[in-house]
Amino acid sequence: MQFAGFTLRNNLFVAPMAGVTDRPFRQLCKKLGAGLAVSEMVTSNSLLYGSAKTRRRANHEGEVAPISVQIAGADPAMMAEAARYNAERGAQIIDINMGCPAKKVCNVMAGSALLQDEPLVARILEAVVKAVPDTPVTLKFRTGWNRENKNAPRIARIAEDAGIRAIAIHGRTRADQYMGEAEYDTIALVKTLVRIPVIANGDIDSPQKAKYVLDYTGADGVMIGRAAQGRPWIFREIEHYLATGQLAAPPLVSEIHRVCREHLADLYAFYGEETGVKVARKHISWYTKGLVGSAAFRRAMNQLPDISAQLDAVDAFFGQLAEADSHLRYEEDFPQELAA
Repeated sequence: MQFAGFTLRNNLFVAPMAGVTDRPFRQLCKKLGAGLAVSEMVTSNSLLYGSAKTRRRANHEGEVAPISVQIAGADPAMMAEAARYNAERGAQIIDINMGCPAKKVCNVMAGSALLQDEPLVARILEAVVKAVPDTPVTLKFRTGWNRENKNAPRIARIAEDAGIRAIAIHGRTRADQYMGEAEYDTIALVKTLVRIPVIANGDIDSPQKAKYVLDYTGADGVMIGRAAQGRPWIFREIEHYLATGQLAAPPLVSEIHRVCREHLADLYAFYGEETGVKVARKHISWYTKGLVGSAAFRRAMNQLPDISAQLDAVDAFFGQLAEADSHLRYEEDFPQELAA
């Protein structure tokens, strides 16, 4: 796919997720089939540039191009400075967050709260595009502020007029948070109104759903967030299905054991042992959720204090899975396991 001046492997995108799409996770998703992975959002507040969290989020050492960094804020001048700051540190695409529904973001009129103020949206987009003339700028937003105010079509046209190179739209309003089901009619409408690429986002959790959304909306690509947590190989599964019309065989337990192990090693190296162990817990939980016998494993794993204990537990769990079946088996017929 041609996207913002880059040639991507495909039209499958990793959605930016706070606390999830760090460099190790982005690298892994790209390795397992994603065409592009967007970073977790970086604050536009220059007072926080020196914080350990912000420094980590701006660390792209060894990352596969193109490097897309999402920035968040509500002040045009600060957003412009944040774009320059990240471009100088390796960002090849600047993505602007107008989609996050979190209260701590919206309470400072950032994220999806900005959708209420279309003139401010225009000023922010124009300021960022002007600040980094040699770096493409993209935008992620929602269908509107609430169901009575779905202004995504106007936001999309404002974005195109401001020089935004591509847009990603989550099929919910800010008021919807993550409740209910995403709708794709608004995304389909926006696709007919602008010439820049439109990426559809929201509730895409299987190869079949990805194809349905692409066909229904006419979107140029799909963006996947929560469904990739613990299942980063979903991108190659979708890639295979879109190319062949056939579902790929479930991955081998041995392969996912290795993928998990390598991911954990990257997390420990990236964060250091103390923080790495804490961050690893949620990823291990996602990797194993729904797998045979995983509920008891996850409860015990969350109490383990160090790297050695975590890795021993992961090895033992996947070893038991491999003895039962060479391919991953989910407890889809046992709702109580999934709910655990």
